[in-house]
Amino acid sequence: MAAKGYWIGCADVHNEEGYKPYIAANSAIFKKYGGRLLVRGGKYTAFEGHSRSRNVVIEFPDYETALACYNSAEYQANIKVRQPHSVCDVTIVEGVDSP
Repeated sequence: MAAKGYWIGCADVHNEEGYKPYIAANSAIFKKYGGRLLVRGGKYTAFEGHSRSRNVVIEFPDYETALACYNSAEYQANIKVRQPHSVCDVTIVEGVDSP
């Protein structure tokens, strides 16, 4: 069984209305790749380093699928919807493969 893959996203949104179409389109894209939202917004405390106002963690069946989703034509087009309205950091990591 392969380790899961995760997107870790941190964003500062400066135009909520312009950002909404990006959020709306993500559901279908993530579903296509088996993505599941684990964290979206919510309370947080940043203890070290730079933080942004929104945090998102999305779980995928494996690291390769997480990469495929990010690199997909659908998501790459959706990035262009997001970019004028926010600043984002996205990291894709492989989870721990242990019981």
